[in-house]
Amino acid sequence: MTIPGFGRRLKEQEMVINMGPQHPSTHGVLRLELIVDGEIVVDMIPHIGYLHRCFEKHAEQMTNYQQVIPYCDRMDYIAAMNNDFGYVVACEKLLNIKVPERVEYIRVIMAELQRIASHLLAIGTYGMDIGAFTPFLYCLRDREKILDLFETTCGARLLYNYMWIGGLSHDIPANFQEKTRNFCRTFRSTIAELNELLSYNKIFIERTANVGVLPADVALNYAVSGPVLRGSGVQWDLRRNDPYSIYDRFEFEIPMGKGEMGTVGDCWDRYIVRVREMEQCVRIIEQAVEKIPEGNVQSAVPKRIRPDANEVYVRTEAPKGELGYYIVADGTTSPSRVKVKSPCFVNLSALPAMSRGAMIADVIAILGSIDIVLGEVDR
Repeated sequence: MTIPGFGRRLKEQEMVINMGPQHPSTHGVLRLELIVDGEIVVDMIPHIGYLHRCFEKHAEQMTNYQQVIPYCDRMDYIAAMNNDFGYVVACEKLLNIKVPERVEYIRVIMAELQRIASHLLAIGTYGMDIGAFTPFLYCLRDREKILDLFETTCGARLLYNYMWIGGLSHDIPANFQEKTRNFCRTFRSTIAELNELLSYNKIFIERTANVGVLPADVALNYAVSGPVLRGSGVQWDLRRNDPYSIYDRFEFEIPMGKGEMGTVGDCWDRYIVRVREMEQCVRIIEQAVEKIPEGNVQSAVPKRIRPDANEVYVRTEAPKGELGYYIVADGTTSPSRVKVKSPCFVNLSALPAMSRGAMIADVIAILGSIDIVLGEVDR
């Protein structure tokens, strides 16, 4: 029989297996159609679209640009602050708005706290995919501390609508800086615990080293970004290579995969890049917290948003990779088009290349190492 989507006939010893869309390790409603020869994956097609929520059509139907922000929250709902950041920066470029320095510093702090929270969930659930439950509890414990900071600032713990065009919905509370300093101090010891429990655990290394190898040239050809690209040894981070906001004012390093436990670009490299990125996030936050200037966080928020007919594209470094917003204005109070370049969607496209020749059990490890959120893939 000819297999739809694969363009060839099924060999006598091969079999088609569906993994998902309700599989506990697929990180969302994703269906992986596998051709297997025994336990070996010969080929794969990821089937998406089960969570389509019409983000771009919703954006066109809003009466003004500000109303789009809550829908941005709901794409990668694990990193809502970063979604909002990219959208408001794009709108501000469209409107030629210069936001106050205080707003810039607070945005960077919130974006980096959200990056840590996103990586903590990715690392914790990845450990569970491999069979380690305890690290998940450690990761969620510290993620809760970050969500507490968000809650004291804007009242929300998951979907924030915090970054507005021209400013912020709320100023930070009086004790925010001290609480953030305390978090940064204690979080370094958590990373050390995590490394001891999981990163250098013999079983974890055997399940992830030399598995799902994505060479640098293949990664570039698939246009993957974020920790998936840096895990393949490519030093590319928009915060450094194409700075936006005030990221050019901070000192931090760009962790890369080096093949320490296996081959450069394997699952372990993608995992350890996220762990080391959290350390760099703490460095950025500590620098920003000490330099927050005084000011009004809503002084540049426009009362009426009606840009001239124009178009703009802005890309930012979200926790999963390069998040791009293409906005078309037609002279009215609402956008004519809002197109999103999703890092999860692009990174997922490389999954078949990483999975061919792997064991079925390794597909779970490979998928978890990409760290996708289907809300953003399907939009």
